[in-house]
Amino acid sequence: MTAVADPALDHLDWPALQERLDADGVATTPALLSPEQCASVVAMFDEDELFRSTVVMARHAFGEGSYRYFADPLPPLVQTLRERLYPPLSAIANRWGELLGERTFPTRLDELLAECASLGQHRPTPLVLRYGPGGYNCLHQDVYGDLTFPLQFLVMLSRPDEDFTGGESVFVEQRPRQQSRPMVVRPRQGEAVIFPVRNRPKRGSRGYHRVQMRHGVSAVHSGDRHVLGIIFHNAR
Repeated sequence: MTAVADPALDHLDWPALQERLDADGVATTPALLSPEQCASVVAMFDEDELFRSTVVMARHAFGEGSYRYFADPLPPLVQTLRERLYPPLSAIANRWGELLGERTFPTRLDELLAECASLGQHRPTPLVLRYGPGGYNCLHQDVYGDLTFPLQFLVMLSRPDEDFTGGESVFVEQRPRQQSRPMVVRPRQGEAVIFPVRNRPKRGSRGYHRVQMRHGVSAVHSGDRHVLGIIFHNAR
């Protein structure tokens, strides 16, 4: 498979992104995809041969909207994002693992996927989500098997306030013995949001401890909202 050149990936400020992830658990990047690339991924949603499964959220009480999981081989643009973003994210994940006394992860995506396969997790998890008017996504975590890589990202494909209104990305930090903390993020077209799959380390008076995080989408008021989600571990 031919990789897709994406110069924006070469200029990400990973120390700054790690600082934001350490502080809030959520970090937004500059635009990673051009408007043309975003449009090409949106168009993929209607190409049935690219996907292994489709989920209509209302059937499962997940929300209102639908999403489709890509089949292998992934489209070159999606594969490039998954491969290029994994190594720097694995460095952050391994730092978090050391702080929490948890496992570390390989530095190459193919090694992570080989470990997934050994545990029966063979199905690719990158996906495209579509929300129309009234669409939303309940708070959740994207856990697909015994092996869960701790970070994931989404890329906004649509133009907020032009293609759709509403539809903010919502993150909730469930703090031990305290009320939960909500965060709302509004990435612009092409920008990515990096966030934890399940939990992250947070410094307390007695050192670092885990805080659980969930994510979802508030109601779309008008138009259509499309997002590309990249999850690094495969599904069972």
